[in-house]
Amino acid sequence: MDYKNFHKDFHLNGKRFDNVDELLSFSKTFSESLFSFLKDWFTDAQFIEVKTSGSTGKPKKILLKKKHMVNSALATGNYFNLHDKTTALLCLSPNYIAGKMMLVRALVLGWWLDVVAPNSNPLKNIDTEYDFCAMIPLQLYNSISQLYRIKKLIVGGGVVSNKLIQSLQGISTKVYATYGMTETITHIAVRQLNGLELKVENSNASKSITLVTTKLSLQGAPIAIGTTWQSLNYKTLPSIKISTDNRSCLVINAPKVSDKPVVTNDIVELVSDTEFKWVGRYDTIINSGGIKLIPEQIEEKLSVIIGCRFFVTGIPDAILGEKLVLLIESKNYSSALQFPSSLHKYEIPKETFFIKKFIETDTKKIDRGATLKQFLK
Repeated sequence: MDYKNFHKDFHLNGKRFDNVDELLSFSKTFSESLFSFLKDWFTDAQFIEVKTSGSTGKPKKILLKKKHMVNSALATGNYFNLHDKTTALLCLSPNYIAGKMMLVRALVLGWWLDVVAPNSNPLKNIDTEYDFCAMIPLQLYNSISQLYRIKKLIVGGGVVSNKLIQSLQGISTKVYATYGMTETITHIAVRQLNGLELKVENSNASKSITLVTTKLSLQGAPIAIGTTWQSLNYKTLPSIKISTDNRSCLVINAPKVSDKPVVTNDIVELVSDTEFKWVGRYDTIINSGGIKLIPEQIEEKLSVIIGCRFFVTGIPDAILGEKLVLLIESKNYSSALQFPSSLHKYEIPKETFFIKKFIETDTKKIDRGATLKQFLK
């Protein structure tokens, strides 16, 4: 495959280019990271070196086949019906796979791509409307009031809280959470975050009440503590096969983007051959007095009462082995939290701590290990 050409309809920041040299010259004056990737892309090499984000372990460099990256771009274009002349916004760093793949999609599919410096509020100074964009949850949170400028949005790189999901209901933008990683060249599955069912936890009933909400009147309305938005399961893109190993962790067979199956540390519940529910990370399980606790499940329940960033983790304890604690990013040192009734007694944090600022990875995800290590000092 020839990687020294690009789609005839490709535009970058409003400019059209007749050849690769013109594109490289322009990108060099605009962004060093953008230029660096494009320079590597337009070579005879069949691989691209990519850094993992480091959110679930030490960052590492891996080699990805360019043909797999092209296949991933084509799959995204087909799934979301994004073809030539699609207007798109790149607000992620080209140093990591999510940003690189926005560029590959634009080059391969002929998009009109605008690139802005990555920051936590990418739509703040934007007055253009776009067909497509990719963000991390923090960017989505800060962009709610301007989100109408985006027709379709994918969100990756972290869990989208129940509170954030609530704020998306009634918004015209079609918002999707994605599941994937560097090894699978971004997403291999997506789930819809708009137009969902409202699940009301009723302490007087043995089962929760589910209300189907299709009207826009709920947008901005106060939702009582104990309610969560029942998001749909992840659905795989075409040509993706999934299974689980003996840990109940997801195994991905995606021959168009990976030469071998990808064994993950993500605990899932398989709904069908093409659908799954994400439960949590195998490598973050807390063993507290013989009870195995999954932080991600607890955090989902806590997200209905905590509006800022937080996470739960285990710290050494002489009696329990590991003690469940809650860390909240806040300058407000009040620990008067009323935990939701949906929490099992073992899921209630033994202690709550407030930290002014969490340590982040280069991709603005919470570095849980580094944050906890600094706190324990």
